[in-house]
Formats: sequence, C-alpha cells, structure tokens
Amino acid sequence: MSLIDHLKRLDEGFDGIRKAIPELPEDAKLCRVLLLLSERMHAEFEYKLRPYKLNDSEFRTLVMLFARPDGSSTPGELCVFTSQGATNMTRIANALVKRGLITRGPSAADRRQVVMQITAAGRRFVQKMLPGMFPRLQLIFAGFSQTDKRNLGRLLRKLAHNLSHLEYEAGDPP
Repeated sequence: MSLIDHLKRLDEGFDGIRKAIPELPEDAKLCRVLLLLSERMHAEFEYKLRPYKLNDSEFRTLVMLFARPDGSSTPGELCVFTSQGATNMTRIANALVKRGLITRGPSAADRRQVVMQITAAGRRFVQKMLPGMFPRLQLIFAGFSQTDKRNLGRLLRKLAHNLSHLEYEAGDPP
C-alpha cells in the first residue's frame, strides 16, 4: 500500500472514530501521521544503508564519531545519542570494529573508561557514502522552501520539548 493510500485510510479511520467519540482530538491523528512518516523514513534510510552493510544504529554511531572533533566518544555517550542500550552498543561496536571502521579501547585519561574512535578508513567510508544519500533525502523534502524547513524544524523541536516534559510512572517508557 502506498503512503498516500495509507494516509487516506488513516483519515477514514479517524473519521469513523470521531463519529463514535466526537471529542477525539486532532492531536491523535497528528501523532499517527508522525509515527507513520517516521516508520517510512526509517525504512528509507535502512534501504539506503543496505548496500553499505550498515543498519541505522551502526550508521548513527559511526556518523556521531565522524562528527566529533577528535573522532572519539564513550559507549555511554553514544548510547544517549543513538537511543541504544549498552548491550546493543556492544554489538554495534563489535560490528564496526570488525569492519575496521572504529577502534575500541581504554581511555588514556582513565584506563577504566572505554573509548570508541573512528579510524581513517571509517572517515573515508563516511565521506564516500554520505553524499550518496543526499539525492533521495532532497526528494523527501522536495517542494519545501527553506522557510518551510525552518518552520518544520522549529515545530518538531517544540513537540520534542513537550514530550521531554511528560512524566512517566516506573516501568513506563522514558
């Protein structure tokens, strides 16, 4: 089913719910649209990463290291940035080390701390692969003016701010 068809069905579904529950807020539909778009964008990035034999979490980890001035970070910092747990970060690090894209070892400042660092081969890999992702990314935002993009970014950050202030009970999602 195409994304447009899926959105039409989503609208129809919400219209049906609204008949039974008239007070259904439009916010509920916006959440569903954002989740649907997020899933599709994630699938798009996974599709673009497949030829490079990377998944999204490995890609984000590698790019985060690439972006750091010294090319290094701790697994804990990378877990926060990539929204991954420690166990999955170990798997990610193992995969990237095996490919020679990063190294992992004790910190020079504190031997108890582990540091992951991008290698020269990892830097070349990112410099080669990243530009190949730009054309499809530009297609995703075709028809958006720079003002549209700034406004979308501002609105998404406003939404993130609101989400960050929700309180959860123990055991609920963070």
